[in-house]
Amino acid sequence: MSLHSVAVLSDIHGVLPALEAVLAEPDVASAERIVLTGDIAAGPQPVEVLDLVTSLGERAVWVRGNADRELVEFARTGVMATDDPVARWAAGQLRTDQLKVLDSLPVSVTLAVEGLGPTLFCHATPRDDEEVVLVDSRLARWSEVLAGLEESVRTVVCGHTHMPYARLAHRRLVVNPGSVGMPYGGAGAHWALLGPGVSLRRTAFDLDEACARVAAESGFADAAEWADYYLRSRASDADAIEAMGPRDGRA
Repeated sequence: MSLHSVAVLSDIHGVLPALEAVLAEPDVASAERIVLTGDIAAGPQPVEVLDLVTSLGERAVWVRGNADRELVEFARTGVMATDDPVARWAAGQLRTDQLKVLDSLPVSVTLAVEGLGPTLFCHATPRDDEEVVLVDSRLARWSEVLAGLEESVRTVVCGHTHMPYARLAHRRLVVNPGSVGMPYGGAGAHWALLGPGVSLRRTAFDLDEACARVAAESGFADAAEWADYYLRSRASDADAIEAMGPRDGRA
């Protein structure tokens, strides 16, 4: 049985006001499933975000991102591959039960979606949770990252780069919903609605109020500065593509 409507939320990064705004959207509230494509908690309000997502129950389908994996690794070993102060702080805030949940998450999930067929949800690419592909990645690059997928999978939904797009690559539809909590290229919480087609959405919310809330409610020392930069999307899509381009294998 195919799902008629699936809301996709990616890269929430522990931003509670942005998550609350998206969950209040009528199309999200009525969606049969809400798929979280990773990097859920690494940010200024990690405990609160995980508690809210958990309250969604079985409607929420979780996929682990690289930042989720790194939170667990840091909590266990005190070592984090990414030099990210907010992530290191967030790892120390999470409860044992929350760390167990993040540690148990799958790296991908496949659901049948009306109009899109078998749809694979992952964080970065189907084969790696921190590989970079972009809207203008070369077709040869897409051949690499999509190699090994079941032929029946015609749609791939990923996150990781915080920029929304939908494009074809070797007859497969690739969708990135953008980021709920750390958008590049435009303020607001970005997400996608699937079934029977693909609709890229952006939820606007009061940025002044959200930044003030994050600064007041988070125990992260640099929460105000962090919120001002990321919630207001100070980095453009061009900035992000230029920065990530070398990781995509381009010159």
